[in-house]
Amino acid sequence: MTPEQRREMIVRAALPLVVEYGTSVTTAQVARAAGIGEGTVFRAFGDKDALLDACMAEALRPDDTLAHIASVSMELPLAERLIEAAEAMRGYLSRMGAVAGALAASGGLRRRDPSAPEGREDESPEERLRRGGDARRASMAAHQEVLAGLFEPERDALKLPPDRLAQAFQMLVMSAGRHPGTLTSAELVDLFLHGALTTGEPG
Repeated sequence: MTPEQRREMIVRAALPLVVEYGTSVTTAQVARAAGIGEGTVFRAFGDKDALLDACMAEALRPDDTLAHIASVSMELPLAERLIEAAEAMRGYLSRMGAVAGALAASGGLRRRDPSAPEGREDESPEERLRRGGDARRASMAAHQEVLAGLFEPERDALKLPPDRLAQAFQMLVMSAGRHPGTLTSAELVDLFLHGALTTGEPG
Protein backbone atom coordinates (compact mmCIF):
# COMPACT_ATOMS: atom_id res chain seq x y z
CA MET A 1 0.00 0.00 0.00
CA THR A 2 1.42 3.37 -1.01
CA PRO A 3 1.46 6.28 1.49
CA GLU A 4 -1.33 7.98 -0.47
CA GLN A 5 -3.47 4.83 -0.45
CA ARG A 6 -2.89 4.52 3.30
CA ARG A 7 -4.02 8.12 3.82
CA GLU A 8 -7.15 7.51 1.76
CA MET A 9 -7.93 4.36 3.76
CA ILE A 10 -7.56 6.22 7.05
CA VAL A 11 -9.76 9.09 5.86
CA ARG A 12 -12.49 6.67 4.75
CA ALA A 13 -12.44 5.05 8.19
CA ALA A 14 -12.40 8.44 9.94
CA LEU A 15 -15.27 10.13 8.09
CA PRO A 16 -18.20 8.44 9.88
CA LEU A 17 -16.45 9.02 13.22
CA VAL A 18 -15.96 12.71 12.40
CA VAL A 19 -19.66 13.02 11.58
CA GLU A 20 -20.53 11.40 14.93
CA TYR A 21 -17.94 13.01 17.21
CA GLY A 22 -16.66 16.11 15.39
CA THR A 23 -13.28 17.31 16.64
CA SER A 24 -13.71 15.15 19.76
CA VAL A 25 -12.89 12.05 17.73
CA THR A 26 -9.62 10.52 18.87
CA THR A 27 -6.82 9.13 16.75
CA ALA A 28 -7.19 5.89 18.74
CA GLN A 29 -10.82 5.59 17.55
CA VAL A 30 -9.74 6.22 13.97
CA ALA A 31 -6.95 3.67 14.23
CA ARG A 32 -9.35 1.01 15.55
CA ALA A 33 -11.85 1.73 12.78
CA ALA A 34 -9.08 1.47 10.17
CA GLY A 35 -7.59 -1.67 11.70
CA ILE A 36 -4.16 -0.09 12.17
CA GLY A 37 -1.97 1.14 14.99
CA GLU A 38 -2.38 4.70 16.25
CA GLY A 39 1.20 5.45 15.31
CA THR A 40 0.34 4.79 11.66
CA VAL A 41 -2.24 7.60 11.80
CA PHE A 42 0.40 10.05 13.03
CA ARG A 43 2.94 8.89 10.47
CA ALA A 44 0.37 9.46 7.71
CA PHE A 45 -0.93 12.85 8.88
CA GLY A 46 1.40 14.28 11.50
CA ASP A 47 -1.36 15.41 13.86
CA LYS A 48 -5.13 15.19 14.35
CA ASP A 49 -5.74 18.62 12.83
CA ALA A 50 -4.15 17.47 9.57
CA LEU A 51 -6.38 14.39 9.61
CA LEU A 52 -9.50 16.51 10.18
CA ASP A 53 -8.45 18.80 7.31
CA ALA A 54 -8.09 15.73 5.08
CA CYS A 55 -11.55 14.50 6.10
CA MET A 56 -13.12 17.86 5.22
CA ALA A 57 -11.23 17.96 1.93
CA GLU A 58 -12.49 14.46 1.08
CA ALA A 59 -16.08 15.46 1.87
CA LEU A 60 -15.69 18.47 -0.45
CA ARG A 61 -14.08 16.49 -3.26
CA PRO A 62 -16.64 16.20 -6.12
CA ASP A 63 -14.88 13.54 -8.21
CA ASP A 64 -17.23 10.65 -7.42
CA THR A 65 -20.32 12.81 -7.92
CA LEU A 66 -19.05 14.11 -11.25
CA ALA A 67 -18.24 10.58 -12.42
CA HIS A 68 -21.71 9.38 -11.42
CA ILE A 69 -23.44 12.16 -13.34
CA ALA A 70 -21.21 11.64 -16.36
CA SER A 71 -22.13 7.94 -16.38
CA VAL A 72 -25.91 8.51 -16.50
CA SER A 73 -27.27 6.76 -19.58
CA MET A 74 -28.38 9.04 -22.39
CA GLU A 75 -30.91 6.35 -23.31
CA LEU A 76 -33.01 7.43 -20.32
CA PRO A 77 -35.65 10.14 -20.71
CA LEU A 78 -34.42 13.61 -19.76
CA ALA A 79 -36.44 13.67 -16.53
CA GLU A 80 -34.90 10.41 -15.34
CA ARG A 81 -31.41 11.65 -16.23
CA LEU A 82 -31.95 14.78 -14.17
CA ILE A 83 -33.38 12.83 -11.23
CA GLU A 84 -30.25 10.67 -11.13
CA ALA A 85 -28.08 13.77 -11.29
CA ALA A 86 -30.09 15.50 -8.56
CA GLU A 87 -29.82 12.44 -6.29
CA ALA A 88 -26.05 12.33 -6.77
CA MET A 89 -25.65 16.05 -6.08
CA ARG A 90 -27.91 15.99 -3.03
CA GLY A 91 -25.98 13.05 -1.65
CA TYR A 92 -22.77 15.03 -2.11
CA LEU A 93 -24.25 18.09 -0.40
CA SER A 94 -25.55 15.95 2.47
CA ARG A 95 -22.16 14.32 3.07
CA MET A 96 -20.36 17.64 2.87
CA GLY A 97 -22.84 19.27 5.24
CA ALA A 98 -22.65 16.41 7.74
CA VAL A 99 -18.86 16.60 8.01
CA ALA A 100 -18.69 20.41 7.97
CA GLY A 101 -21.52 20.69 10.49
CA ALA A 102 -19.91 18.23 12.89
CA LEU A 103 -16.55 19.99 12.73
CA ALA A 104 -18.04 23.48 13.02
CA ALA A 105 -20.23 22.50 15.97
CA SER A 106 -17.22 21.16 17.85
CA GLY A 107 -14.85 24.02 17.05
CA GLY A 108 -13.24 22.79 13.85
CA LEU A 109 -12.95 24.41 10.40
CA ARG A 110 -10.62 27.00 11.87
CA ARG A 111 -7.31 26.36 10.15
CA ARG A 112 -7.86 27.02 6.45
CA ASP A 113 -10.26 26.43 3.60
CA PRO A 114 -10.02 22.64 3.03
CA SER A 115 -11.37 22.96 -0.51
CA ALA A 116 -8.18 24.76 -1.52
CA PRO A 117 -5.27 22.74 -2.86
CA GLU A 118 -2.10 22.64 -0.81
CA GLY A 119 -0.11 25.84 -1.05
CA ARG A 120 3.13 27.27 0.29
CA GLU A 121 3.69 27.20 4.03
CA ASP A 122 4.50 30.92 4.01
CA GLU A 123 1.49 32.07 1.99
CA SER A 124 -0.77 34.76 3.41
CA PRO A 125 -4.38 34.23 4.59
CA GLU A 126 -5.52 36.26 1.56
CA GLU A 127 -3.72 33.88 -0.78
CA ARG A 128 -5.29 30.86 0.95
CA LEU A 129 -8.76 32.38 0.60
CA ARG A 130 -8.15 33.11 -3.07
CA ARG A 131 -7.07 29.52 -3.70
CA GLY A 132 -10.16 28.29 -1.87
CA GLY A 133 -12.38 30.48 -4.03
CA ASP A 134 -10.66 29.22 -7.17
CA ALA A 135 -11.25 25.61 -6.10
CA ARG A 136 -14.94 26.23 -5.44
CA ARG A 137 -15.40 27.93 -8.81
CA ALA A 138 -13.65 25.04 -10.53
CA SER A 139 -15.96 22.56 -8.80
CA MET A 140 -19.04 24.55 -9.79
CA ALA A 141 -17.83 24.75 -13.40
CA ALA A 142 -17.13 21.01 -13.51
CA HIS A 143 -20.64 20.22 -12.25
CA GLN A 144 -22.16 22.56 -14.83
CA GLU A 145 -20.20 20.89 -17.61
CA VAL A 146 -21.39 17.36 -16.81
CA LEU A 147 -24.95 18.58 -16.23
CA ALA A 148 -24.96 20.34 -19.59
CA GLY A 149 -24.19 17.00 -21.21
CA LEU A 150 -27.46 15.60 -19.85
CA PHE A 151 -29.41 18.21 -21.83
CA GLU A 152 -27.57 17.72 -25.13
CA PRO A 153 -29.85 15.06 -26.70
CA GLU A 154 -32.79 17.47 -26.41
CA ARG A 155 -30.85 20.55 -27.55
CA ASP A 156 -33.21 21.36 -30.44
CA ALA A 157 -36.25 21.32 -28.12
CA LEU A 158 -34.75 23.42 -25.33
CA LYS A 159 -35.76 27.01 -24.56
CA LEU A 160 -32.18 27.84 -23.49
CA PRO A 161 -28.74 26.42 -24.34
CA PRO A 162 -27.67 23.36 -22.30
CA ASP A 163 -24.99 25.27 -20.38
CA ARG A 164 -27.48 27.87 -19.12
CA LEU A 165 -30.01 25.21 -18.17
CA ALA A 166 -27.25 23.29 -16.38
CA GLN A 167 -26.37 26.38 -14.37
CA ALA A 168 -30.01 26.97 -13.41
CA PHE A 169 -30.54 23.32 -12.50
CA GLN A 170 -27.39 23.30 -10.39
CA MET A 171 -28.59 26.34 -8.42
CA LEU A 172 -32.00 24.74 -7.88
CA VAL A 173 -30.53 21.46 -6.64
CA MET A 174 -28.05 23.21 -4.38
CA SER A 175 -30.83 25.25 -2.80
CA ALA A 176 -33.06 22.21 -2.30
CA GLY A 177 -30.10 20.24 -0.99
CA ARG A 178 -29.85 22.52 2.02
CA HIS A 179 -33.45 21.77 2.97
CA PRO A 180 -33.94 17.99 2.72
CA GLY A 181 -37.53 16.83 2.94
CA THR A 182 -39.06 19.87 1.26
CA LEU A 183 -39.03 18.38 -2.26
CA THR A 184 -38.05 14.98 -3.56
CA SER A 185 -35.64 14.91 -6.49
CA ALA A 186 -38.49 13.79 -8.75
CA GLU A 187 -40.64 16.74 -7.64
CA LEU A 188 -37.75 19.14 -8.11
CA VAL A 189 -37.11 17.89 -11.65
CA ASP A 190 -40.81 18.03 -12.52
CA LEU A 191 -40.98 21.67 -11.39
CA PHE A 192 -37.81 22.49 -13.33
CA LEU A 193 -39.07 20.94 -16.56
CA HIS A 194 -42.80 21.75 -16.36
CA GLY A 195 -43.26 24.64 -13.92
CA ALA A 196 -45.72 25.06 -11.06
CA LEU A 197 -48.99 25.01 -13.05
CA THR A 198 -50.78 21.77 -13.83
CA THR A 199 -52.31 22.99 -17.12
CA GLY A 200 -52.67 26.08 -19.23
CA GLU A 201 -50.80 29.38 -19.12
CA PRO A 202 -50.59 31.93 -16.29
CA GLY A 203 -53.69 34.14 -16.11
